[in-house]
Amino acid sequence: MKREGKIQTLGFFNVDKPSGLTSSTIVNKCKWLTGTPCGHMGTLDPLASGVLPVGVGNATRLFDYFLEKEKEYVAQFTFGVSSDTLDSTGTLVYGGRIPTAEEIASVLPSFFGDIMQIPPKYSAKNVNGKRGYDLARAGVDFELPAKKVHIYGMQVLGQIEENVFRIQINCGGGTYIRSLARDIAEALGTNAVMSALRRTKSGIFTVDKAIPYALLEKDLPVEELEQYVIPTESTLPYPTLFLQGKKTERFFNGMSVEVDEADGLYKIYKEDAFYGIAEVANGRAKAKTKLC
Repeated sequence: MKREGKIQTLGFFNVDKPSGLTSSTIVNKCKWLTGTPCGHMGTLDPLASGVLPVGVGNATRLFDYFLEKEKEYVAQFTFGVSSDTLDSTGTLVYGGRIPTAEEIASVLPSFFGDIMQIPPKYSAKNVNGKRGYDLARAGVDFELPAKKVHIYGMQVLGQIEENVFRIQINCGGGTYIRSLARDIAEALGTNAVMSALRRTKSGIFTVDKAIPYALLEKDLPVEELEQYVIPTESTLPYPTLFLQGKKTERFFNGMSVEVDEADGLYKIYKEDAFYGIAEVANGRAKAKTKLC
């Protein structure tokens, strides 16, 4: 069925993705609702739930500015079991001791800071033009190189069952929580899989301010949907660059202009409308990312 109307406010939906749906399902729903191209920022596996920022329209051009954002997860790790996918959706093989909460807490600090992490084979990592999960499902033997990720901190929140523990993880982008389950267990001389995951924070986007996917399923009229879009400029921590006179005309004609501001990134407006990001370098400002 064709959707009537097109959203006018460009920005982000902060969606609380339920477990069992793919991130692409959420994006496709937003695209149909808004009548505008959309894209998600930071894939969540179908097993996972929680914060999924979805860019509406040209807001997707800002994704690169969020690459260094901190993310927060609450994961469930089940010990004494391994899996080809590193989570509970794969082929489970039972074996290995069950550590105590104190033992788990004792090894977590060894993972803080920059660490080298091997991604799961069942992931979207590109291997010679193929997705890792496609190769793994086809039985192809391959290895993924380790990549550097950053862990800000972790803590054990509690024990749910004899072999299931809840762990809060604060990390940088690109971190695989499934790989952390494997590596933490190895440090304890055992096995573990990720059995549940909820993302509670992705940069400025937090789960307490996220809209439930059930709200999007109500197929609200476009004018009602507008109230849930977070405007692009409010998601960026940069100051505003003010231009006057001929500098304004030259800037918006693609030229660099002399300014007194310090080097860095700035928000820029054109006739009170958010235009995009400007970069100041060596006393000169030039448009870096245009949104309109």
